[in-house]
Amino acid sequence: MKTRNSTPIGRREFLRRSAATAALLSFPNLVERHIFAAAGQPGANDRLKIGFIGLGGRARWILTKESLPGADVVAVADCDTARCDAAAKQVAGGDKWKKYQQYRQMLEKEKLDAVFVETTTHARVLACIQAMQAGCDVYGEKPLTLTIGEGKYLIQAVKKYKRILQTGSQQRSMPINMHASKLVRQGAIGKVHTVITHNFLGGKAWTFKPEEPVPASLDWDAWCNQTELRPYHSELQNGWADFNDYDGGGQMWGVTGWGTHSLDQVQCALGTDDTGPVEIWPEGSGPQCRVTMRYENGTLLKLEGKKRGMEDLGAIFIGDQGKIEIFRGDYWADPKELRDNAPPVTPQGDQESVPHIANFFQSVRTRQKPNADVETGHRATNLCHLTNICRAVQRRLKWDPKNDRFLGDEEANKLINRPRRKGYELPEII
Repeated sequence: MKTRNSTPIGRREFLRRSAATAALLSFPNLVERHIFAAAGQPGANDRLKIGFIGLGGRARWILTKESLPGADVVAVADCDTARCDAAAKQVAGGDKWKKYQQYRQMLEKEKLDAVFVETTTHARVLACIQAMQAGCDVYGEKPLTLTIGEGKYLIQAVKKYKRILQTGSQQRSMPINMHASKLVRQGAIGKVHTVITHNFLGGKAWTFKPEEPVPASLDWDAWCNQTELRPYHSELQNGWADFNDYDGGGQMWGVTGWGTHSLDQVQCALGTDDTGPVEIWPEGSGPQCRVTMRYENGTLLKLEGKKRGMEDLGAIFIGDQGKIEIFRGDYWADPKELRDNAPPVTPQGDQESVPHIANFFQSVRTRQKPNADVETGHRATNLCHLTNICRAVQRRLKWDPKNDRFLGDEEANKLINRPRRKGYELPEII
């Protein structure tokens, strides 16, 4: 595969000085008013050329329920071409897309500025790496990684290829969530001693089922990616997020499903984007037991809350001078005065991710770090992986967040990485 990584986006022969794109300026808190074109990066009026890798449910949501300010989708890829065809029929202008079954062909043939990697979790990091090698910036869906080791690797790749990578944790760009997080970080409720989230569920093992005919539109080998080449079954293709080999509990109430948003909210409000807990232990027994984590400053994170509703995409922060509960797009506070001067509530549903997408596009143009950069995404996703590993080994673990290793527990350290199937190894980057 050809690569283009000598400059950030060195494709345009002539780049114009210009004011920021009008669509992006509808987000004045996110986009500067004077962004100029420069060698190797697009100017504000140069519409970005975007590709999508993976056309499943989340990709279709973005394409039909959100918007891509200042950008145009020009190509899509999915190992099941039926999904490309179905998405093209749902989206205005989809009839003009170039469609590919192999995303590496799309990366080689199309001159893309950025790609949205909306694949299954087990295929995501390899696609992100190969997109960066091809000279593209990346919007990587959450959960960003399948393993802790993949996240360490991805951080190195972003530095090596000088790419922008935004994790799809959209609460990072919701003004009211940003405001509430800042209150917690700056001590508005005093020292935070306890944080409570829902007790999110882990994945489960896939059990053998008789092979079904592989759909003619599907490259099943490519779908299996790094995992075992199992006999095809429609439940596996469509329900992959439930199973450990493909995710870590990616269903709605799973650790790497809604849990990713909640645990990222914890990291954001605690101001621990460059670190993580130092100890983790199970509260009880079994694969779905409650889990507690301890940060170096003594703050306890408890996965023990009961199932309620969308408020569980946030967390409850309890300090020695008050309490703040952050939801998706809103928050509650005690003392109630901490709710004064808050930004407007962000309605859930359609368009809620647009500020996050706009922030990504701004970073593509300016080369400034996005709101949910690769290390932020890695550290937050680690909390999901730590929960699953703790439940698997069923004992107290000491964690070194600087070096991403367990202290004195080689059995747990073996779970930081997983073996990859031949042909789907991560490429050497150092």
